[in-house]
Amino acid sequence: MSSLSAPSRREALRLLGAGITLGLGACAKPSEEIVPYVRAPEELLPGVPVRYATTLPLSGWGRGVHAIAVDGRPIKIEGNPLHPASRGATDVFAEAAILDLYDPDRSRTVTERVSGIASWEMFERAWRAAAAEPRGQGGRGLHLLTGRVTSPTLARQIAALRRALPEMVWHVHEPVDEGAAARGAELAFGRPLRALPHLDRAEVILCVGADPLGPGPDQIRLANALAERRRDPDRFGRLYVAESAPTLTGIKADERRALHPRILPGLLVHVANALGAGLPAPGLPDAAERFAAAAAADLAARAGRALVLAGPQLASELHALAHWINARLRAPLDLIAPPDRGEAAPAGLASLCASLDAGEVACLAILDSNPVQTAPADLDVARRLGRARFCVHAGLHGDETAGAAHWHLPLTHALESWSDLAATDGTASLVQPLIRPLYGGRSVHEVLALLGGEPAASGHDLVRETWAQRWGQRDFEARWRRSLHDGIVAGSAAEPVAAGEPRLPALPEPPADGFVVELRPDPCLWDGRHANNAWLQECPKPVSKQVWGNALALSRGETARRGLRAGDVVRLGANARAVEAVVSVESGVAEGVGALTLGYGRERAGAIGNGIGANAYPLVTAASPWLASGVEMVPAGRTAQVLRTQNYVEVEGETGKLFRQIDLADLARAEPGGTGAERPTLLALWQGDADGHAWGMVIDTMACIGCNACVVACQSENNVPVVGPEEIARGRMMHWLRVDIYDSGTPEAPRAGFQPVPCMHCEHAPCEPVCPVAASVHDGEGLNLQVYNRCLGTRFCQANCPYKVRRFNFFGYADGQEYANLGTEPVRAQRNPNVTVRARGVMEKCTYCVQRIAGERQAAARDGRPMGAVSTACQSACPTRAIRFGDLARPEDGIAAFRDDPRHYALLEELNTRPRTTYLAELRAPNPQLAGDRS
Repeated sequence: MSSLSAPSRREALRLLGAGITLGLGACAKPSEEIVPYVRAPEELLPGVPVRYATTLPLSGWGRGVHAIAVDGRPIKIEGNPLHPASRGATDVFAEAAILDLYDPDRSRTVTERVSGIASWEMFERAWRAAAAEPRGQGGRGLHLLTGRVTSPTLARQIAALRRALPEMVWHVHEPVDEGAAARGAELAFGRPLRALPHLDRAEVILCVGADPLGPGPDQIRLANALAERRRDPDRFGRLYVAESAPTLTGIKADERRALHPRILPGLLVHVANALGAGLPAPGLPDAAERFAAAAAADLAARAGRALVLAGPQLASELHALAHWINARLRAPLDLIAPPDRGEAAPAGLASLCASLDAGEVACLAILDSNPVQTAPADLDVARRLGRARFCVHAGLHGDETAGAAHWHLPLTHALESWSDLAATDGTASLVQPLIRPLYGGRSVHEVLALLGGEPAASGHDLVRETWAQRWGQRDFEARWRRSLHDGIVAGSAAEPVAAGEPRLPALPEPPADGFVVELRPDPCLWDGRHANNAWLQECPKPVSKQVWGNALALSRGETARRGLRAGDVVRLGANARAVEAVVSVESGVAEGVGALTLGYGRERAGAIGNGIGANAYPLVTAASPWLASGVEMVPAGRTAQVLRTQNYVEVEGETGKLFRQIDLADLARAEPGGTGAERPTLLALWQGDADGHAWGMVIDTMACIGCNACVVACQSENNVPVVGPEEIARGRMMHWLRVDIYDSGTPEAPRAGFQPVPCMHCEHAPCEPVCPVAASVHDGEGLNLQVYNRCLGTRFCQANCPYKVRRFNFFGYADGQEYANLGTEPVRAQRNPNVTVRARGVMEKCTYCVQRIAGERQAAARDGRPMGAVSTACQSACPTRAIRFGDLARPEDGIAAFRDDPRHYALLEELNTRPRTTYLAELRAPNPQLAGDRS
């Protein structure tokens, strides 16, 4: 018989209880105190959301947020109104960070390439042995690679390590880099500086390849500033954009021109010469010269309120030239010391590759970076990493770099760890955890402390130590708690510097002729770090509306000359490397140019992101990271489907029935549109709003930049499921809110605009009388509701809805038939408990976030007061405050006043549905001198 006897019943129950405790431990709060933004009640009530101020990173920069937790589970992200980088709003990356937290493909254990699963103790022993020789030589042979570092604590740790080991080398690699802008500032001013434009103070803006409204760490701040200024018709100004392919800034421009990259430098030179630069004439094409002359005249006429922005694909000398132009214009921008520059500037990735080639790297530690996937292809990092005698990678996932390293360490998510980050203006804010690490990882601070010989260091203690050194011990606890409470460190923003007169640079060689591919960060996946996030994979790209992949955008003329059609797969060859991508025909792309986004084609992203789209990184080079010149494009002999949630809609003539556009010069003659209430009808007049409230929404299409933050916020708030690429290919989707794009221009000169479309909540709702079981009903406050447990799935309501805002659950997308691994227990923990998780076979739709209305109603009843303002998820996310929601019966909400605005209109007003969701028309200020060039 075996010497092991079966446990007793008491012992079995004890073991079972211990297992349950361990399993639930990750769903508990961290042991350190975290400070909520709103004072919590004396006893935390089950199901009651609690907000905590924290910070989320994007390419190293911090954006302040409020993380909402229910019963210890983070479920939603919203913006922190006190933080200058978020201003109370979010973007798609901040909203989707909550799904990244629960990603079941995140790293769960330490691994070693040969033996597989290991432990932290095993790695510590291996590291001590490997690093012994470099430590004995003052750090010679020890190399550290990170992404952009704005964390004061991480910068302090690295500086301390470099002081202890002066021969150690620190390298930085950030895929979406601002290298040309940084070098341009040094050329202009002789020292590192960062420019902070203030779009709210600029009446004329010229963007040459720049996309300030596009995705990125500063999108919220810049978009909010521009939208707030343009709400005043007297300060509306004019936005000029010259670019090679459509961007969000280009879509919102008053005057836009699609130009080949070789023409863009000449445009900047023309503007500089108009201000007295005296540079050689650039020899622009006639249309481009007229555009440059009109822009230069407008800029000069508004000196002090005029601004020029240069894009990342332009050479550093052209960024210096933009600084010279802005100095002549007295442009509204500040120059600050770069918040990501520490005591000594780090080396680049090319320097690490040179050291690897020379055999000088004894130990290499890669912290939260994936250079094997994202490095310029000519550096061949994957091959060179093999020359390091010892290589360790720490990251959230076992990604491509983890596969090339000897050891891999799991990192914690930002919502599981203590840290600090700086925004682009230098404002520091604290990162505090909402939950214990789900998968046993450690923070980057704890990993770096381990590498430095402090294995027991706590992230909480390391961050407190940083601020104790900065603040001193006097009033430290009060300042610490205030910083946690507010989500920012008061007075930490960088002070503007007096940079002096910028130097006029020498002009660089213009880009080569021939076919060029412009490479861009993806508006949904950024640089690829979000490839395993299903919300972002299924989030439509703002302009193309493509999901689950990327495509090479070409103009109609380019595809016709090459005998190509949309859906053809082409092979792009440059510098002995090739990429295969599917062709997408798009309006507004310059001739001789293709546009392709980064972040796809991943091999080790996870179950969601593997094998999706084309990997554009083989076209990236260290010398030209954003432009691939001399590209040969040949058909691959096959086709592929470009998955879209909406076709690009081109309208001719009058667009009022679908999308209304008004020129600023015509605003005085415009009259507000109604909602159809004055039209004759056979239906009984609406007698609702019996409960004293009349909820309504007004969406300002002039302010909407199409960024999709509202779409992902709605998905997060309302447990909207992901359907996957196969269902999208069948024409199915589940988003309760979409952002349509309409174009009244031409393929060469689009005049497009964005229109968010939630449920219209019609007073005469066509969906209601056709439902055989009264599942689609009105309540006493004007909301069109869907009663899920009545719905039989006849889809009559969907067929009768002219706005196509109803979604049918063809499968159990959240009930046993989830896409890929989205049915696992960690992902289910994200769901909002205040919103029903729908089973298969029911209609779903926007409800104006009725759960939030109910929550405010209950709070008002509890406190004995009238109901206050209610903010829907889409409204709270919007960076430009384009979405306004409130009570039409309450004047202080201001919603009713919008209906008297001359830009007001209702979508498909002629159908007499009398929608509660209405719009304000797109407003533009085109230059009349360029009217002939827009046709």
